[in-house]
Amino acid sequence: MTCEEINVNAPVLSTVPVSNSPVPVIPPYATMLGFTRYVTRTGPAKATFVGGLRRARERRSGFNPHGQLVKALKADIAFRTGGSYLASVTDLVKDRWKPLYDAVSAGALTYLASLGDPDQLSLAQTHDALVTVGPLALKINPHFGLRYEDGRREAVRLHFDEAPPTPEAVTATLHLMAAHIDQILPNATPVLVDLRRGTTHQIDPSVKPADIEAWLAGEAAAFTAMWATTATA
Repeated sequence: MTCEEINVNAPVLSTVPVSNSPVPVIPPYATMLGFTRYVTRTGPAKATFVGGLRRARERRSGFNPHGQLVKALKADIAFRTGGSYLASVTDLVKDRWKPLYDAVSAGALTYLASLGDPDQLSLAQTHDALVTVGPLALKINPHFGLRYEDGRREAVRLHFDEAPPTPEAVTATLHLMAAHIDQILPNATPVLVDLRRGTTHQIDPSVKPADIEAWLAGEAAAFTAMWATTATA
Protein backbone atom coordinates (compact mmCIF):
# COMPACT_ATOMS: atom_id res chain seq x y z
CA MET A 1 0.00 0.00 0.00
CA THR A 2 1.43 3.38 -0.98
CA CYS A 3 1.20 6.71 0.77
CA GLU A 4 -0.80 8.01 -2.17
CA GLU A 5 -3.62 5.63 -1.38
CA ILE A 6 -3.56 6.89 2.18
CA ASN A 7 -2.45 10.50 1.67
CA VAL A 8 -0.56 10.85 4.93
CA ASN A 9 -0.66 14.64 4.68
CA ALA A 10 -4.44 14.84 4.59
CA PRO A 11 -5.94 16.18 7.83
CA VAL A 12 -7.34 13.52 10.12
CA LEU A 13 -10.58 14.92 11.48
CA SER A 14 -11.92 13.99 14.88
CA THR A 15 -15.06 14.52 16.88
CA VAL A 16 -15.75 14.60 20.57
CA PRO A 17 -15.54 11.01 21.84
CA VAL A 18 -18.87 9.39 22.53
CA SER A 19 -19.61 6.90 25.26
CA ASN A 20 -16.27 6.41 27.01
CA SER A 21 -14.22 5.66 23.93
CA PRO A 22 -11.09 7.78 23.39
CA VAL A 23 -10.81 6.67 19.75
CA PRO A 24 -11.36 9.57 17.31
CA VAL A 25 -13.88 9.22 14.53
CA ILE A 26 -12.01 8.93 11.24
CA PRO A 27 -14.32 10.01 8.41
CA PRO A 28 -14.32 7.94 5.21
CA TYR A 29 -11.74 9.23 2.76
CA ALA A 30 -9.80 7.91 -0.24
CA THR A 31 -7.42 9.13 -2.89
CA MET A 32 -8.33 8.41 -6.47
CA LEU A 33 -5.73 5.63 -6.51
CA GLY A 34 -7.19 3.96 -3.44
CA PHE A 35 -10.75 4.24 -4.72
CA THR A 36 -9.98 2.91 -8.19
CA ARG A 37 -8.11 -0.02 -6.68
CA TYR A 38 -11.13 -0.66 -4.48
CA VAL A 39 -13.62 -0.78 -7.37
CA THR A 40 -11.59 -3.48 -9.13
CA ARG A 41 -11.99 -5.84 -6.17
CA THR A 42 -14.91 -8.17 -5.54
CA GLY A 43 -16.54 -9.89 -2.60
CA PRO A 44 -14.76 -9.97 0.77
CA ALA A 45 -11.61 -8.50 -0.81
CA LYS A 46 -13.38 -5.12 -0.93
CA ALA A 47 -13.92 -4.99 2.83
CA THR A 48 -10.37 -6.21 3.50
CA PHE A 49 -8.96 -3.48 1.27
CA VAL A 50 -11.06 -0.73 2.89
CA GLY A 51 -10.04 -1.93 6.33
CA GLY A 52 -6.40 -1.70 5.32
CA LEU A 53 -6.86 1.86 4.05
CA ARG A 54 -8.57 2.89 7.27
CA ARG A 55 -5.90 1.39 9.52
CA ALA A 56 -3.11 2.97 7.49
CA ARG A 57 -4.85 6.34 7.67
CA GLU A 58 -5.19 6.02 11.43
CA ARG A 59 -1.46 5.27 11.66
CA ARG A 60 -0.65 7.95 9.07
CA SER A 61 1.71 5.46 7.44
CA GLY A 62 2.72 4.80 3.86
CA PHE A 63 5.45 5.33 1.29
CA ASN A 64 5.44 6.35 -2.36
CA PRO A 65 8.30 4.64 -4.25
CA HIS A 66 7.58 6.36 -7.57
CA GLY A 67 8.37 9.98 -6.71
CA GLN A 68 11.81 10.13 -8.34
CA LEU A 69 10.53 8.59 -11.55
CA VAL A 70 7.71 11.13 -11.86
CA LYS A 71 10.22 13.95 -11.33
CA ALA A 72 12.50 12.51 -14.02
CA LEU A 73 9.67 12.22 -16.55
CA LYS A 74 8.51 15.76 -15.86
CA ALA A 75 12.08 17.05 -16.15
CA ASP A 76 12.53 15.42 -19.56
CA ILE A 77 9.30 17.06 -20.73
CA ALA A 78 10.07 20.46 -19.23
CA PHE A 79 13.70 20.66 -20.41
CA ARG A 80 13.16 18.77 -23.69
CA THR A 81 16.01 16.41 -22.90
CA GLY A 82 14.66 13.39 -24.77
CA GLY A 83 14.77 10.92 -21.90
CA SER A 84 18.17 11.63 -20.33
CA TYR A 85 16.64 12.08 -16.88
CA LEU A 86 14.66 8.86 -17.19
CA ALA A 87 17.72 6.99 -18.43
CA SER A 88 19.72 7.95 -15.34
CA VAL A 89 17.07 7.92 -12.61
CA THR A 90 17.61 4.25 -11.70
CA ASP A 91 21.11 5.12 -10.48
CA LEU A 92 19.65 7.61 -7.99
CA VAL A 93 17.41 5.26 -6.01
CA LYS A 94 18.21 2.67 -3.37
CA ASP A 95 19.11 -0.82 -4.52
CA ARG A 96 15.76 -2.26 -3.41
CA TRP A 97 13.95 0.03 -5.86
CA LYS A 98 16.26 -0.44 -8.86
CA PRO A 99 14.30 -3.41 -10.37
CA LEU A 100 11.09 -1.37 -10.14
CA TYR A 101 12.70 1.64 -11.80
CA ASP A 102 14.25 -0.50 -14.53
CA ALA A 103 10.85 -1.99 -15.30
CA VAL A 104 8.95 1.28 -15.30
CA SER A 105 11.47 3.67 -16.85
CA ALA A 106 11.61 1.70 -20.11
CA GLY A 107 7.89 2.16 -20.62
CA ALA A 108 8.17 5.78 -19.55
CA LEU A 109 10.68 6.36 -22.35
CA THR A 110 8.22 4.81 -24.80
CA TYR A 111 5.49 7.12 -23.57
CA LEU A 112 7.80 10.14 -23.77
CA ALA A 113 8.62 9.33 -27.40
CA SER A 114 4.92 8.95 -28.20
CA LEU A 115 4.33 12.59 -27.26
CA GLY A 116 6.07 13.70 -30.45
CA ASP A 117 8.23 16.76 -31.00
CA PRO A 118 9.34 17.96 -27.54
CA ASP A 119 9.38 21.54 -28.80
CA GLN A 120 5.62 21.31 -29.37
CA LEU A 121 4.61 20.68 -25.78
CA SER A 122 5.27 21.81 -22.22
CA LEU A 123 4.14 21.06 -18.71
CA ALA A 124 0.92 22.64 -17.46
CA GLN A 125 0.08 23.26 -13.84
CA THR A 126 -2.63 20.97 -12.46
CA HIS A 127 -4.49 21.19 -9.16
CA ASP A 128 -5.78 18.46 -6.90
CA ALA A 129 -9.53 18.41 -6.32
CA LEU A 130 -11.13 17.34 -3.05
CA VAL A 131 -14.66 16.26 -3.96
CA THR A 132 -17.46 14.07 -2.71
CA VAL A 133 -18.79 11.03 -4.50
CA GLY A 134 -21.98 10.16 -2.71
CA PRO A 135 -20.99 10.17 0.98
CA LEU A 136 -17.27 9.66 0.31
CA ALA A 137 -14.61 12.38 0.38
CA LEU A 138 -12.26 11.73 -2.51
CA LYS A 139 -9.01 13.37 -3.59
CA ILE A 140 -8.49 13.51 -7.35
CA ASN A 141 -4.81 14.04 -8.07
CA PRO A 142 -3.29 13.82 -11.55
CA HIS A 143 0.49 13.62 -11.77
CA PHE A 144 0.96 16.51 -14.22
CA GLY A 145 -0.55 18.41 -17.10
CA LEU A 146 0.54 18.85 -20.72
CA ARG A 147 0.04 21.83 -22.99
CA TYR A 148 0.52 21.43 -26.74
CA GLU A 149 1.38 24.21 -29.16
CA ASP A 150 -1.92 23.69 -30.99
CA GLY A 151 -3.83 24.54 -27.79
CA ARG A 152 -4.67 21.02 -26.60
CA ARG A 153 -4.30 20.20 -22.93
CA GLU A 154 -4.08 16.89 -21.10
CA ALA A 155 -4.39 16.04 -17.42
CA VAL A 156 -2.20 12.98 -16.97
CA ARG A 157 -2.53 10.25 -14.38
CA LEU A 158 0.15 7.52 -14.29
CA HIS A 159 -0.41 3.81 -13.64
CA PHE A 160 2.68 2.03 -12.28
CA ASP A 161 1.43 -1.45 -11.39
CA GLU A 162 2.87 -4.61 -12.90
CA ALA A 163 -0.55 -5.60 -14.22
CA PRO A 164 -2.27 -3.32 -16.75
CA PRO A 165 -5.13 -1.21 -15.38
CA THR A 166 -8.45 -3.04 -15.44
CA PRO A 167 -11.32 -1.65 -17.52
CA GLU A 168 -13.01 -0.64 -14.25
CA ALA A 169 -9.94 1.26 -13.08
CA VAL A 170 -9.56 3.00 -16.43
CA THR A 171 -13.22 4.03 -16.52
CA ALA A 172 -13.29 5.24 -12.91
CA THR A 173 -10.04 7.19 -13.18
CA LEU A 174 -10.89 8.96 -16.41
CA HIS A 175 -14.48 9.74 -15.41
CA LEU A 176 -13.47 11.17 -12.03
CA MET A 177 -10.93 13.45 -13.66
CA ALA A 178 -13.33 14.48 -16.42
CA ALA A 179 -16.11 15.30 -13.96
CA HIS A 180 -13.84 17.75 -12.14
CA ILE A 181 -11.56 18.89 -14.94
CA ASP A 182 -12.46 22.56 -14.36
CA GLN A 183 -10.71 22.34 -11.00
CA ILE A 184 -7.83 20.20 -12.21
CA LEU A 185 -6.88 21.78 -15.55
CA PRO A 186 -9.64 23.64 -17.42
CA ASN A 187 -10.37 22.51 -20.99
CA ALA A 188 -8.06 19.51 -20.65
CA THR A 189 -8.59 15.92 -21.73
CA PRO A 190 -8.04 13.33 -18.98
CA VAL A 191 -5.48 10.66 -19.86
CA LEU A 192 -4.40 7.54 -17.97
CA VAL A 193 -0.92 6.31 -18.90
CA ASP A 194 -0.02 2.67 -18.31
CA LEU A 195 3.59 3.55 -17.72
CA ARG A 196 5.13 0.06 -17.78
CA ARG A 197 3.81 -0.48 -21.28
CA GLY A 198 3.99 3.15 -22.40
CA THR A 199 0.36 3.16 -23.54
CA THR A 200 -2.38 5.72 -22.95
CA HIS A 201 -6.10 5.44 -22.26
CA GLN A 202 -8.78 8.05 -22.91
CA ILE A 203 -12.51 8.14 -22.25
CA ASP A 204 -14.61 5.79 -24.33
CA PRO A 205 -17.15 8.12 -26.00
CA SER A 206 -19.69 5.31 -26.23
CA VAL A 207 -20.04 5.07 -22.44
CA LYS A 208 -22.86 7.13 -20.94
CA PRO A 209 -21.60 9.43 -18.15
CA ALA A 210 -24.84 9.00 -16.21
CA ASP A 211 -24.29 5.25 -16.04
CA ILE A 212 -20.75 5.74 -14.73
CA GLU A 213 -21.91 8.29 -12.15
CA ALA A 214 -24.52 5.88 -10.83
CA TRP A 215 -21.97 3.07 -10.64
CA LEU A 216 -19.40 5.21 -8.81
CA ALA A 217 -22.01 6.55 -6.38
CA GLY A 218 -22.98 2.98 -5.49
CA GLU A 219 -19.35 1.98 -5.02
CA ALA A 220 -18.73 5.04 -2.84
CA ALA A 221 -21.74 4.23 -0.66
CA ALA A 222 -20.51 0.67 -0.19
CA PHE A 223 -16.99 1.93 0.56
CA THR A 224 -18.38 4.25 3.24
CA ALA A 225 -20.41 1.46 4.84
CA MET A 226 -17.37 -0.83 4.92
CA TRP A 227 -15.26 1.97 6.41
CA ALA A 228 -17.74 2.28 9.31
CA THR A 229 -17.88 -1.49 9.75
CA THR A 230 -14.10 -1.86 9.97
CA ALA A 231 -14.07 0.81 12.70
CA THR A 232 -16.01 -1.49 15.00
CA ALA A 233 -14.57 -4.80 13.86
